Formats: sequence, C-alpha cells, structure tokens
Amino acid sequence: MAEERRIDWSSLWKKEDWWAFWLGMLLFVLCLATAYGADIMGWVVKSSTWVDVSKAMGPTSKNFAYLGPIGSFVVSWLVLLILTTIGAVAMGWKGGKFAAAFTVIFILTWICWVIGHNAYIAATDPAKAGVPWSLRMTGEAGYIFALILGLIIGNFFKGFANWLKEAAKPEWFIKTAIVLLGAVVGIKAPTIPPEILYNYLFRGLCAIVEAYLIYWALVYWVARRYFGFSREWAAPLASGISICGVSAAIATGGAIRARPVVPVMVASLVIVFAVVELLFLPFLAATFLQHQPLVAGAWMGLAVKTDGAATASVKWLKL
Repeated sequence: MAEERRIDWSSLWKKEDWWAFWLGMLLFVLCLATAYGADIMGWVVKSSTWVDVSKAMGPTSKNFAYLGPIGSFVVSWLVLLILTTIGAVAMGWKGGKFAAAFTVIFILTWICWVIGHNAYIAATDPAKAGVPWSLRMTGEAGYIFALILGLIIGNFFKGFANWLKEAAKPEWFIKTAIVLLGAVVGIKAPTIPPEILYNYLFRGLCAIVEAYLIYWALVYWVARRYFGFSREWAAPLASGISICGVSAAIATGGAIRARPVVPVMVASLVIVFAVVELLFLPFLAATFLQHQPLVAGAWMGLAVKTDGAATASVKWLKL
C-alpha cells in the first residue's frame, strides 16, 4: 500500500517563497492602515531628487518629520533588519552574520540610491529641479551605481564579497517586492473609471499575447539558436526581455532552479538597458505618437522593462 504523502507545514516558515509572502503582506497591511487614518509607516525613509544632499532623503510622512533624514534612515534599517533576520533564522541561516552583512548592504545600497537621485543625473525636468541640465536617467540610475559597485566588490574584494553573501539574497528581496507590487495593483484597480479600465484591460490582454506567445518564444529561440545560450540562461533572459524585466527573470530563475547568479545577471542587464532606453524612447514616442497616448504608454510599458523606468518614461512624454 502506497504511503500517504503528508503536507510539510514547516515550509510555511522555512521556505524563502513563503517568507517573501509573509514580509510583503505584513508591510502591505501596515501601509494600508494609512487609508483608515493610522499613519503607521510614515517613518519609512524615501529618496528625492536633490541638489542639496541634506534633502536627498527623509521620512515618507510629514507626521514623522521630526525624525529627519538620519532618523528615518535608522528606523527603516532597524525595522527591516529585525524582520529579515527573523526570517533568516527561521530559514536556517546564521542570524548574526546575516544581520551584520545586511547592515553593510543596506548602507551601500542607499549610498548608490542617493547618488542616483542627484538632480544632474535623475531629474526628468531640469528646470523644475533647479539645474541647468540633467542626464534624465530618473532615480533608477542608482541601480547602475549599485551594479558598478557590486562588480568592483565581486572582482577586486572577493573576501569582502564572500562575507556579504550571507545577506545577499536578491531572489528573496525581489520576491517580497513582487508581493507588494501585486497587492498595490489590486488596490488601485477599483479606483480607475470603467471606460479607462476597459481600455487598460484590453491593451493588457494584447500585451499578454505579445509577451508570452510572441516575444518570449522569439527571444528564447534567438538566444538558443544564434547565441548558444543554455536553457538555464535562455529562459530567464526571454522572461526578462519579454514579460516584466527584473521580477520575471527572478521568478523564472526560481521556477527552473537556475543558479542564483543567472537571474541576478539578467536583472542587471534589464536595468542597464532600461536606463539607456529612457534616453531615447520617450523622445521618439512624443515625436511620432503625440496624439496616441495609449499606444505610446503601451509601447513604453512593453519596451522599458522595469516598472519605475516605464512609469518615468510615460511621465516624461507629457502627452
């Protein structure tokens, strides 16, 4: 008689996917409380396009303005440190090493993020930002600086890189972000007028057909046939280019059990090209699709493969 297969309930607190879900939903519920008058998450640090570095970051809500930039940064670090360390210990990782490495990664990440938000680099409207010119790369230029820093550390400071590995869990962090993004989209959908929502849904259906049935297959075939990529590399690359950039590459890498370096490298390529696309595609769309805002928006959404960059590119159109 076949042995009855039992459900392993311990996966609810031992698996990375579940911890991404728990953290994402916890943060979402806490943020949702704002809609009911409870400003629970107003202390979260946020970045802004800056000329004066003292104004580069600060608390999200004015109710927590007393914290100042450093205070909101410290509180954000401390809360995330506690939550992620609890998850790390539950998953069997070394809590002390994780906490120390996470702290360093958090600080280095924010240094790159703040640099990327400098007005001369990030401002999409230089005059409004108070600078004579700008590279117009949006704040996502911070990803480029983080990528460069990561390459430097990984290639020239290998001992330090190995020490950071204890907390360098990009798949876990990105999966958590995907949970948050999905929850936010679900909340915003009912607020859209029906006629506009219909257009969005129809265009979204077209995008699904394009991305999954045409672009994905084409990119996968080209990667395998002409570039000689293995399936491990071709699948995340096809997802990253055709579906939804970073999140799709990470999700595909996890689904096919690819080595962690594969989706991370694909995600890095997506971010680099997204920033480059920001320099050209909005200008082309504004020139040739000036009277077709939905078409221009759909083009930006499908071509610029990160949510932040896609949103910034559409705002840049000013259609």
